[in-house]
Amino acid sequence: MAERAETDLLRLLTGALAEGGRARPVLLLVEGAAGTGKSRLLSRLLSALPVPARTGIDGIRDGIDDDEIRDDRGRDDRGRGGRDDRGPGDRGPGHGGRGDAVPGDGIRGDGLRSDGIPGGEAPGAAAIGGTAGAERPGHGPLLLAVDDVHRAAPADIAALGALLADPPGRFACVLTYRPEELPEPGLVLGPGTDFPAALAVVRHTLGPLGPAAVAERAAAALGLDACPPDLAAALHRASGGNAQTVADLLDALAPRAADRPAPRPADRPAPPGTGERPASAHDGRPAPPGPVGRHAPPGHGESRPAPGPEDVEAVGPPPRLTALTLRRAAAVPERYRAVVHAAAVLDHPASARDLAAVAGLDGRAGRDALVAALRAAALQELPDGRYGFAVPLAAAAVRGAVAGPVREALHERAAALLARRQPVPWERLAGHRRACGDRRGWLRAVERAAQEHADRGDVENAVGLLESALATGPVPPHARSRLALMLARSAVMGLGSQPTRKVLEHILDDPRLAQAVRGEIRLDLGLLLCNQLGRAQEGQAELERAVDDLAGHPVPLARAMSALAMPYWPGLPLADNIAWMDRALAVATESGDPVVQTAAAANRVSVLLNTGDPGAWPLIERLPRDSDVVGCRQQAARGLCNAADAAVWLGRYAETRDLLEEGVALAARSGAAYAERTGRGTLLVLDWATGSWDGLADRARALVREAQGMPNIASDALTVLGLLALARGEWADIHEYLTGPGALGVDRSPVPLSAAASGALIRLALARDETGPAAAEAADAWRRLRAKGVWAWGAELAPWAVEATARAGAVPAAREMTAEFAAGLEGRDAPSADAALLWTRGVLAEHTGDPEAAVRHYEAASAAYAALPHPYHELLTAASGARRALAAGREDAVAVLADCADRFDALGAAWDAARTRAELREHLPAEERRGPGRPGYGDVLSPREAEVAELAGAGMTNRDIAAALHLSPRTVEQHVARALRKTGARSRQKLAAALRTGPAAR
Repeated sequence: MAERAETDLLRLLTGALAEGGRARPVLLLVEGAAGTGKSRLLSRLLSALPVPARTGIDGIRDGIDDDEIRDDRGRDDRGRGGRDDRGPGDRGPGHGGRGDAVPGDGIRGDGLRSDGIPGGEAPGAAAIGGTAGAERPGHGPLLLAVDDVHRAAPADIAALGALLADPPGRFACVLTYRPEELPEPGLVLGPGTDFPAALAVVRHTLGPLGPAAVAERAAAALGLDACPPDLAAALHRASGGNAQTVADLLDALAPRAADRPAPRPADRPAPPGTGERPASAHDGRPAPPGPVGRHAPPGHGESRPAPGPEDVEAVGPPPRLTALTLRRAAAVPERYRAVVHAAAVLDHPASARDLAAVAGLDGRAGRDALVAALRAAALQELPDGRYGFAVPLAAAAVRGAVAGPVREALHERAAALLARRQPVPWERLAGHRRACGDRRGWLRAVERAAQEHADRGDVENAVGLLESALATGPVPPHARSRLALMLARSAVMGLGSQPTRKVLEHILDDPRLAQAVRGEIRLDLGLLLCNQLGRAQEGQAELERAVDDLAGHPVPLARAMSALAMPYWPGLPLADNIAWMDRALAVATESGDPVVQTAAAANRVSVLLNTGDPGAWPLIERLPRDSDVVGCRQQAARGLCNAADAAVWLGRYAETRDLLEEGVALAARSGAAYAERTGRGTLLVLDWATGSWDGLADRARALVREAQGMPNIASDALTVLGLLALARGEWADIHEYLTGPGALGVDRSPVPLSAAASGALIRLALARDETGPAAAEAADAWRRLRAKGVWAWGAELAPWAVEATARAGAVPAAREMTAEFAAGLEGRDAPSADAALLWTRGVLAEHTGDPEAAVRHYEAASAAYAALPHPYHELLTAASGARRALAAGREDAVAVLADCADRFDALGAAWDAARTRAELREHLPAEERRGPGRPGYGDVLSPREAEVAELAGAGMTNRDIAAALHLSPRTVEQHVARALRKTGARSRQKLAAALRTGPAAR
């Protein structure tokens, strides 16, 4: 919309200046409050027009006095400013400050401003550019521009008015101004404003930025792929969309973002200045150390998170905004200034009557004070008959300048005002009562506000309010217990945080706490640790202590037992989970509480479905989606999202999608934020399994960003990123995703994610010919799976674990593992694991000297995966079958292998495509191979060079490429060197793009 409007303005101005055109002369009035980007817009317009601009009042006045409009400043006509020859007494206040632009976007120079501030001062009607020898009126096109015309002296305005009264042909004039600072409101040229009929007059108003524009600017300024939604919302909320305030906040946040390492994956372009490696065929990066590289790759330290809403709050009002706000407030007569202070304390759009009441002004005095504040632009008129600050942070600037006792009195009057409202705005009332020292009233208001949030399902706001109250205290013991219980109950439905954990642990240290209260807080702390914070062992310990504390209290006791029944986490074996489930169901029935009964029913679904028990499906339909009780709806949403997570690991992909659609929508409606986020993680796993890889990495990274400080919520996304990196050949990033500082790691992750991650790590080690580390990881992962006893979760692990074990020479152990896996799946509804069992049997047959059986099992596995569908595993097993068939002399398998290579390419599995093509080349008919004396490829990449270049561009080291394609590292280095030369790529990272677009690609 903004771009189209700007295009329309350019067309308007160009038409007025065109030779032989019929358009009338044009006056374009660009109005906007301080900081909305007027000067920036003017700069863009002047740069885009073909006619040099004559700018500044001085030149216009000279043009009236003489035949020629002179430019005695001798400056270039674009992008540089002329010297303002007027003395200090002739200039507007504060000459030399910045105008209305985002830093770096506007014109800079002597006497020039770069586009807009709230608040920078500038010379009256200052020149922002000039041109020597501009055309005389009537002898050529004349383009005039005056920035900040509201600052112009009366004589300058008179000169401009005289020119506009009789404009020449082929004439356009652009004036920018702040309407709130016009000497005569609404009259750009003062009391004598009058435009002749021969002049087309167009007004263009610049308003605040929308949320999307703020997010876009934040991402660009902070070097992010995308701005996290909570950060974008906080910036927009604090700035009111004011462009310069957004820019100033981002300037303050930038040092924090600058400390974050550049993103590593090869499908993200390296930003300028991040040290992209120079074009070199040699890649000496060492392989990650330890068994299958359990540490992050060298050079990968723990990255600092992107700034968050709390950082925006910590920045406070920028100095530029503070200066403008306090200068305008100071312009209000002292006897009326209290109304500005009242607006700052209320910190919310308010009526004239409310402002007067809080300011302590009666009747006419209140009205006169508001008028004075509006005339000084210290306050702005807002929609719906309300008044306040268009930039919300300006209120904080004013509050900080008000003396403490005066501010307390204002808060006291504000609290009295709000307490009379119906309904009472409890959260706002709590803030005012605390600020004026009314501790008892503050706690009552906090409790009422938190309860209202919880009743509406707005658990995040409830948690924030209670966490702040309990963390900053002091709170009397009886109120402390009550508020802590509210915090704990809300936190487990929300996203949770380390600060919440610390508050709850601190409260549990109080020996005066009643046993039942202690048990309830332990219960919710245990859930928070297990779920949001990914500290399962600590969480399970708290839950078991809660069971001891809650004897005789069936409602919380059933919740604690039900939580211990959840099988996802390592530690408790499945048999213990089932025992806890049976006890939980009995206690929940005894309690008669519908919410705890729904929670137990949801967990029962999870236990049964994760183990592949077909009896779980009918129970899903009984979850109360439409209950009148919000707690029941929240538990039903959690049950649906958990069922979706179970279904995706079973290979029930159609059912997963249906459950997610319903569960995530219900979670959003009922305020179950944690369930909603886990549902989004499950969707990533589903998209990976079903081959929906376009944009998948970006979606996964977005969830990781949103889940900062919540490793369990990020675990699905990180696992998917690791699996994608393996398939794409981005091997340098796999360990960061699966075992790096932000990941839970294979020992702490939910068991199905741990099994999938271990499978990927084993496969990576095998591809690098690191058989010993691969076998060690296989043994560890198999022990974890056996300890839990949910064999359906072995679908992503079993084939690779058996492969590594057999390659290490332990074929009997591999045979036992296969039999154990098969026994664990008997009677279970687990299609993905059933397909994996066929795959595993193929691996075992291959290593026990039965190639025909291996081919049969691989082909059966491929067909089973195609039916799910799981295209990546379908292709892996089909390619394995084709390799064995070719080894047995079946030449028809060449077509199968070629099809797999093409489909790997289409899916985005670059490593698998290159590896398959390398194998395929060995089986091509002799006439299709390059023979002695055949001409070389010249400047076009050979097929082998293209394969090596693709993997190098994906981020693989020469050593890894050599292992993947069965070449020597020296040969790989030569291929990379030739690929760099032929494509003209300046670095290994640029090879991928060059292969897609360059003439050397074949």
